[in-house]
Amino acid sequence: MKYEAVIGLEIHVQLNCATKMFCDCRNSPGDPPNSNICPICLGIPGTLKQFGREALEKAVLSCLALNCEIQPESAFDQKVYYYPDLPRGYQLFQFHRPLGRNGWLEITAEDGGWKRLRGREAHMEEDVARLVHESDSRRRFSLVDFNRAGAPLVEIVTEPDMRGPQDAMEFLRTLRVCLRYAGTAECSLEEGTMRVDANISVRPEGSTGLSTKVEVKNMNSIRHVGNAIAHEIARQTALVEEGKEVTLHTRLWDPDRNVTTPMRGKFAGPCVPDPSVPAITVSPEFLDELRARLPEMPAVRRRGFEERHGLTPEEAALMSSERELAEYFEAVVAGGSSPRAAVDWITGRLLPLLRDRGESLASTRVTPARLAALLELVERREISAGAGKEVLTRMLESDLDPAAIVVREGLAQVSDRETLETVADTVIANNPDAVKDYHAGKKPALGFLVGRAMKASGGKADPKKMRSLLEEKLGSSGD
Repeated sequence: MKYEAVIGLEIHVQLNCATKMFCDCRNSPGDPPNSNICPICLGIPGTLKQFGREALEKAVLSCLALNCEIQPESAFDQKVYYYPDLPRGYQLFQFHRPLGRNGWLEITAEDGGWKRLRGREAHMEEDVARLVHESDSRRRFSLVDFNRAGAPLVEIVTEPDMRGPQDAMEFLRTLRVCLRYAGTAECSLEEGTMRVDANISVRPEGSTGLSTKVEVKNMNSIRHVGNAIAHEIARQTALVEEGKEVTLHTRLWDPDRNVTTPMRGKFAGPCVPDPSVPAITVSPEFLDELRARLPEMPAVRRRGFEERHGLTPEEAALMSSERELAEYFEAVVAGGSSPRAAVDWITGRLLPLLRDRGESLASTRVTPARLAALLELVERREISAGAGKEVLTRMLESDLDPAAIVVREGLAQVSDRETLETVADTVIANNPDAVKDYHAGKKPALGFLVGRAMKASGGKADPKKMRSLLEEKLGSSGD
């Protein structure tokens, strides 16, 4: 019998608000332990929680980016359980009345088409503290860092629409891009600002029922999510084929051994409405205001790049992969450059230079207008592509216009016939073997001579004119 996987994800995303959800402590991952704490986020009795507007705005924007239906009224509940990372003995989150429902994202399917994956809900919740497990020669112990306690989160719960590791990985990539476009979260699994739990089960292929699921935690990269899901599918399939039962429980992913290991039994603590935080009402006017702030989402922008600018699906996906990159590309095209030249120069020349220098598109001196001006010089053949690359390097360190750099460095392309003829005659005279090969019908010989001519001109000769002139002087080949 063949089996298929049924996969759903629970994704905790830390919103990049300046403060925590219910107090004014800094929301700053990576700060020294227990440096951003107060009586409210420590759960001291008698304190009064104050819900922050910024958390609501960014939560609503996140839901809109995921195509959720925003609920007019949502409310917080107390999820009760007792663990050292939970100072009050309960966690505030939206269980009964979440902020968003019925979202969806379109991912790239394995056949290259589009596949829609549904989100069941997106709700707000506060984060818990972080446990740090240590040991010395005598004992093992745990330390608690409360910096993270009370940090604003959105949890996205998907429907079990995924059928393999690839679906889950593509969904996470798409989700990360959408939330970064919305400007609400950094979504870094490595830094812990996005955490993923995968619920996995297997069933006979073609059936519609749901089998017992297993939850897998502790995956700190998208690749680890895919590997953990693949391992768990194989593990559960082997159990079923052996006639053994799959039990409901939680497992941890061990990336060093590439296996999942048992963690604990799966249980749900009681969830009761919280009386200290009033219900949250989202008015139509407030929703319209936030919707107007949302940029064009990556899937829409990707299709637009294909239709408006003639990019290939691969190029369009790359140029829409980050909001900053997409907006930079659009600005270069708006400055008069051809979309094809903009893609080639941004991806093949500018981005590698920025990576080497530790810079970004936001911080570089090479603004879209300056790059467009450089590409205009290349397209009008006032400088060669090679000279253009040298000008680009100079632009990273200078605010001069590209044209001024060309003049200063003497990089203008040579196009006058008299100068090119002198170079061509010299190259022909100095390379008799290549000339003989050309006349014998060996096509690479012409490319060799053009290369020699470009070198002799210091890269300044117009390559098209030089090639045409060499063909004219050499006469017909032996084809």
